[in-house]
Amino acid sequence: MLVIAALGTHDIDEAIFHVASALQVPVLLLALLALALVIFELGSYVIEVRGRRRRRFATLSVDAERARLALLANDRVGAAAAVSGLARSQAMADTLAFIVENARTAGSDHQINKALADFDFDAQRRLGRTRLLVRAGPALGLMGTLIPLSPALTGLANGNTSALSQDLRVAFSVTVVGLMIGAVAFGLSLSRDRMYGQDLSDLQYLAAVISDPRPTGAVIRDPQPTATLISEPHSIEGAT
Repeated sequence: MLVIAALGTHDIDEAIFHVASALQVPVLLLALLALALVIFELGSYVIEVRGRRRRRFATLSVDAERARLALLANDRVGAAAAVSGLARSQAMADTLAFIVENARTAGSDHQINKALADFDFDAQRRLGRTRLLVRAGPALGLMGTLIPLSPALTGLANGNTSALSQDLRVAFSVTVVGLMIGAVAFGLSLSRDRMYGQDLSDLQYLAAVISDPRPTGAVIRDPQPTATLISEPHSIEGAT
């Protein structure tokens, strides 16, 4: 406290001003890096979407049943071939291959559940990059806007309109870049979250069907069907 009192308010203000000024170049560099990252993620997303096949539940159900019947016949190669066209990403293909390879083995339930959890964890890790940019982009834009305003106001007070114009141009440009980074990253996060959630749902369905121990053509019935009482009209004979 004594040191702060000795320095005085003016010295503290000057120290904070110099710290903020020193951050200007790192903030601008980080904004450019975030812009490059969001462009890379956008390109990766376009490639990922173009490589995806159109999903149909009927096809998913038929191929899952084919794989189940192949496993009943101890034909793991045939089971893998039956579901090979269902993968919409390399991560999904690897998880699906693991499910087919380990289904109906000792401890397979725990292994398959772990594989599905790892798939979800990897999807969340990929989503984490764009989710970080959703927050980092506007934050860097705001910092890049506020830091040049101090020298801009100083230039205005001294009548240096050239310095004022330069600082304001940098400030507003960084604002636009930061908002664009956040908007694009937010859209990518929403779309990828939906796609990866659908992939996980399909994998869970495939794992359940492939691991189903029922024989061919078996139908699950309710062991205690609920009796339904149907009232029939009573004929009245001899009515006059």
